[in-house]
Amino acid sequence: MIITKGIKDNNLCKIVLYIHMIKNVLTLPPNKAIYLTTIKCGRFSTLRNFLPDELGKTTNLKFHDNGKIKNYCPNQNCNTDLDKINAACLWLLKQTIVNNIDSLTNEELKAFIIYIMIWLSYMLNLKNVNNINYLKDFYEKHIKNNSHYTKCNESGDDCSDSLKDKLGYDNFKEFIKENECIMSISIIEMSKYYDAFKLLCEIYAGGNTDKSSCTKNLKTAQEFAKKYKELSDGSSITENSSCSQIFLTLSNDYNSLKKKCNELGCNEFPPLPEKTTIQGHVQSSKDKSVEKSEENSVQGFGATLSNSSITNKLIPVLSIFAAIPIFLGIAYKYSLFGFRKRDQKQHLREKIKK
Repeated sequence: MIITKGIKDNNLCKIVLYIHMIKNVLTLPPNKAIYLTTIKCGRFSTLRNFLPDELGKTTNLKFHDNGKIKNYCPNQNCNTDLDKINAACLWLLKQTIVNNIDSLTNEELKAFIIYIMIWLSYMLNLKNVNNINYLKDFYEKHIKNNSHYTKCNESGDDCSDSLKDKLGYDNFKEFIKENECIMSISIIEMSKYYDAFKLLCEIYAGGNTDKSSCTKNLKTAQEFAKKYKELSDGSSITENSSCSQIFLTLSNDYNSLKKKCNELGCNEFPPLPEKTTIQGHVQSSKDKSVEKSEENSVQGFGATLSNSSITNKLIPVLSIFAAIPIFLGIAYKYSLFGFRKRDQKQHLREKIKK
């Protein structure tokens, strides 16, 4: 009887979850930016029902019942927190990117990966996973030799070509490996952005279809702006940093929502600090090599300009030096002419006296 009750409770939880998904994910606003963010937030919200993101929080749902997530577990069974986190990371990549690959732009796809890496860092830090202090450590132990990160399969069809067209890489493993920010940032630093991401999702989940819903979300928007400023003030990330895309991704999604609410007559959403003006992208080693080449070209051009400037300065100086002998020659000539003329006058006076 107790077992039967447990099954019924579990089924009830699933029904409630599915209703939540239909309401918040399938009924999507027409704005594409909001549509994409709803997809992102919806998948993370679903995952939290199976894998809570707060210590001490429990759930009646079994982790392995979340769709096909167990396919990413060792032998289809995740026993440890690390197993679950890794499987969930792959599940998020599948749900947010692979399943929507044809509708995503290059920048949108990269933004999805940024959010997933923020979630991954937060969960690794929350669960205090041993010997993983940087995302690079996670890459070496759980991505490098994991075939799931090298495959892109959408409903049985290979989507590697689409991924390469959009991302520039054949698979997620290569992108993560070549991404300078992901491979260098600590999980503690990256996890700091998770709260801002959750606040952003709360705003979108609150609905933004009319002025009243935007007004209702105003308090959360203010909290997000405050959190964003704290992160901006306390971060060592600069405009030229490979991690500037973290701020750009958060600010772009917030500003899309702010614009939508402005159109509905709610103009009270606070602006974000100046760091939102960062124009950057997720920098890879490929990008850096191109940048280096361009920088060398600029330096070479600068050197040429400098040499040209020096030459321009030298030419007048050399001209002056070249002109000096000419002027001296002319002066000498005229001085001789003056002496001769004086001698002739003297000679003429002597003749007259005689």
